[in-house]
Formats: sequence, C-alpha cells, structure tokens
Amino acid sequence: MIDEMKTRPPTSSPLRTLAGVTDEGIDHLLRTARRALEGKANPTPMLDARLLLQHAAGLSREALIADPDLEIPAAAAKKFHEFLKRRLAGEPVSRIVGYREFYGRRFKVTPATLDPRPDTETLIEAALSFMPMDAACRIIDLGTGTGAIGVTLLAERPRASAVMTDISTEALAIARENASLHGVGGRSLFVHGSWFAGIHDRFDLILSNPPYIPSAILETLSVEVRDFDPGTALDGGPDGLDPYRKIAAEAQAFLTPGGRIIVEIGEGQVTEIEGVFQAHGFLPESRWGDLAGHTRCLGFAQSGARQKRGWKWPGEGLR
Repeated sequence: MIDEMKTRPPTSSPLRTLAGVTDEGIDHLLRTARRALEGKANPTPMLDARLLLQHAAGLSREALIADPDLEIPAAAAKKFHEFLKRRLAGEPVSRIVGYREFYGRRFKVTPATLDPRPDTETLIEAALSFMPMDAACRIIDLGTGTGAIGVTLLAERPRASAVMTDISTEALAIARENASLHGVGGRSLFVHGSWFAGIHDRFDLILSNPPYIPSAILETLSVEVRDFDPGTALDGGPDGLDPYRKIAAEAQAFLTPGGRIIVEIGEGQVTEIEGVFQAHGFLPESRWGDLAGHTRCLGFAQSGARQKRGWKWPGEGLR
C-alpha cells in the first residue's frame, strides 16, 4: 500500500524546501517521543516532547500545530533525538533547553542555578500582596539563584528595587543576565556572599527560598532534582532548618520599621520554622498554600509592625 503521506502534494512551507530533510514529520516525532516518555512514567510526556521539538527545530508551538506532517530537517531531527535521550535519562526539560518559564517569563538556567519551580510562584503572590504598585519598596532576595524571585517582583512593581545575593558567582552572573533580559537591571544590585554578608542597608521585605532538604534524605530525591540541581541549593543541614536559623538570627538588623520576612518552606516544616523566627523576636503572621494545598510560604512581622507601617497589610494574624 502506498504511504498516503508520500503521495500528498507538497505545501508552501519553507522548511519543506530545505536540503537534508528526513521522513520524520512533526506528528511522527511527537508520537514516538510521547510513547517513549510514557514508558518512563513521565507525567507530562506530550508537553515535554513538544518543548524539546520546538527547541531542536527552532519552531513555535503554533508552527507545530499548524502543520503536523511537516518534515523536519535531518540536523534538527538528530538534535531532537539527542534531547529525547537526555530526557529519558532523567534530565529536566529546562536543563536541556536552557530556560524555565516562571510567572509568565522566561528565565535562563544553568547547572549553577536551582531550577525555579511553579510552587515558588506562591512566594511571588505573597510578596506582591505586601508591595503596593505605587510604593518605592526595597527588597532583598537571599540566595537568589536565577534571580527568578527578585527579577519577577521588580518586573511586576516598577518602583521597587532589589538586592540579590548568592554564594555562587556563577549563579549571580545568571541572575544578572535574567535581570537585564527583563529590563530591571537598573533597579538591581547583585552581592556575592552568604545570606546577609556584605549587606549594609535595610529593606521593606526580606525574601528567600533557601535550601530546606535535610542532608540525610538528599540521596532519596528524584533523579531530576538530585542529579541536576546544585547541592548547595538543596542541602538545609541535618534537619533542613540551618538556613532559617541564620536568616532569623540576623534579619532584625536589615529590616525597616514594620518590615516583613517571607520564606518558602518544605512540607511539614511550619511549626519548626515559626519557632525559629519567634525565638528571634518575629511574629508568625501569614501562611500561604501552594496548588497542592501544602503550606509553602510563611510570613513574619516585627512586634508592633502594623502600627509602624503606613501601608495597608492584608489580613490580621495568621491566614
């Protein structure tokens, strides 16, 4: 029987005129990749396949949909198969393509940076609720990594400014690139150091998504996390709380009167982390849940903060 695809008349698509095409059309490549990824129990096989093919072939999502029978140039098909092999070995799509979508923006990622997770968008929503659109808010993002938190908040609040710190010079370089990419470099300062090292200013908001995985369970994490995220961005010490202790111990000296602290946390850490901050004079004030219903972020106020600050803060007490 004659293959219907080979008898179909050619279209005017410019890619069909390129030399070195294969007989692997978009639909064939995507279906093959999807089956392979399903065999590895991948939760998003079609999405991963599509993103990898877009990147390999330099095509938009719309182009993939518009002509599913479009044959892909041999070089692009080869690159796609290489990408698929890496994904089947557990490498995250973001590591393969070199970027991650976060809060509607694209952020460059490298082996030196934590891969921003959708759960961290909870911290963005929490911080924005404390950042009026017309206020010249000063924030500090401790352990910034890609800069996803600080850069996103500056992009959302045009009068805000941010200091972003990290112990990794490589990560800071990526954060600087991402700030420039999103047009907020002029309102950003990047400081190399651990937590508050080298910082001399005060801030309206102290923010952090610190390492919070207990050291003993790092080896039990999924391959995508264990083998591809930098260990320094994961390891929170014996009980996962060391970074919170360090932040809480120093934060009072870096907050403006009425300032707030918001931190991302791991599952089941609420009570312990609230206790850490209470021991250093902070009031547990707010809780924010992620899409799975777990408490993902905690907010802390200084004693008397509501009376000292002129802004309207959301809610009273824990929520």
